[in-house]
Amino acid sequence: MPDQTSPKRKTFQPLNQFPAAARRKVSIVFTDIDDTLTNDGRLTARAYEALERLQQAGIRVVPITGRPAGWCDHIARMWPVDAVVGENGAFYFHYDRQSSRMLRCFDQADNIRAENRTRLASVRDRILAAVPGCAVASDQAYRETDLAIDFCEDVPALPDNEVVHIVNVFEEAGAVAKISSIHVNGWFGSFDKLTMARRLMDEVFGIDIGAENDSIVFTGDAPNDSPMFGFFENSIGVANVTAFRKHLDAEPTYVTPSKGGGGFAEVADALLAVR
Repeated sequence: MPDQTSPKRKTFQPLNQFPAAARRKVSIVFTDIDDTLTNDGRLTARAYEALERLQQAGIRVVPITGRPAGWCDHIARMWPVDAVVGENGAFYFHYDRQSSRMLRCFDQADNIRAENRTRLASVRDRILAAVPGCAVASDQAYRETDLAIDFCEDVPALPDNEVVHIVNVFEEAGAVAKISSIHVNGWFGSFDKLTMARRLMDEVFGIDIGAENDSIVFTGDAPNDSPMFGFFENSIGVANVTAFRKHLDAEPTYVTPSKGGGGFAEVADALLAVR
């Protein structure tokens, strides 16, 4: 299965075009969190219940998020999920409920992460000086690998050109930069959401996501989800993904009627209706 979107692949189709036979094959759901499971920064009861219903139906559920290690430890332990990939692919956490042990796997060694945090501190100062109105994300203290710059979560929303300016400063420093629905995340390294999702599924569950592509759904909403949108045949954007269409390197195959957690619940409904 190629890692790039086929030029003939149809994208942005309504969710109701997702064939029942294809939905019936799905045994794994990967999902972004912010503005995919949440609405206006809050995880709704409907979206959380959708996670639980999927897992209870025997479908593995794995959030693939830009959120920090501190949050992901909590998510892996306390949410109805099978594992979590965090900081845009910097690590995966898997909590074994039988042994009550957390497996933490990072892309980079401890010393490399420490060196990169020092490098990112310099980039942080340059960004804050260059782009008035942005701020270091409120969850930065819980991060291991990347720098998150807030452009609309806890600050007044910045215009697109200022968000792109943040990306440019990261890239001028030699860092990777990705835009989510709320932050620009920057890091030194070659990891991304797809690379770590592949590693997680192989090392923990013995699953080759290339060979099992048609049994996996990914739901997301933002440019940092592009590697996942491009790779998975059954990729789905919640409705708010349309606001980022010009920034997407790859597009989802399907789009839900509703935004955020409501859209994710619609995906769960569509998958469970054929089981």
